[in-house]
Parts: sequence; structure tokens; C-alpha cells
Amino acid sequence: MTIKILGIDIAKRVFQLHGVDFQGKTVFKKRVGREQLVSIIANLPSCLIGMESCGRSHYWARQFKHYGHEVKLMSPQYVKPYIKTNKNDANDGVPRRPPF
Repeated sequence: MTIKILGIDIAKRVFQLHGVDFQGKTVFKKRVGREQLVSIIANLPSCLIGMESCGRSHYWARQFKHYGHEVKLMSPQYVKPYIKTNKNDANDGVPRRPPF
């Protein structure tokens, strides 16, 4: 399992993670709690992590960079077009052709 891009939908208690490989194929999909998030990210090989920019995302970005990941934060108005149908937390974390 080689994750190239990991999309994370940030919430209060439950986070949705969705990783794709170099071909854009889903290789990692997981729903985790706040207490599990850091340990999962710490054990992943270095990859690009994309998140919607919000107050909490800056804290998480610093944590993930500490483990050697590259983190890109996207403004909320640029995240909306990626969700074509069925808006929910699981779909929010899915990385589609990244704009960064």
C-alpha cells in the first residue's frame, strides 16, 4: 500500500481518511477518532495530506508536518466543487484531482 495523497475531513470527534496511490486508486479508507488520528498518521509513510482550511486544520497540519508529511490546506470555497453528489463526511475526505 503506497499512499500518494491522503485526504482528511476534519470534524470534532471523528475524522474520515481517504488515501489514493499514484494512479488515483483508493488504497486506504478509514474512519478514526481523535485519539487514534496522530498514531495512524505517524505510522504512514510520507505523503501529501490535503485538508479543508479551518481553525483546527492549522493545528493538525503542524502535527502532521512533524512526522514528515507535506500538508496542503485548501480554502473552503475550493473544496465545495469536489463534492458533486451526496455530501457527507466520508465523501468530503476523498481526494479528487487535487488543485494544489
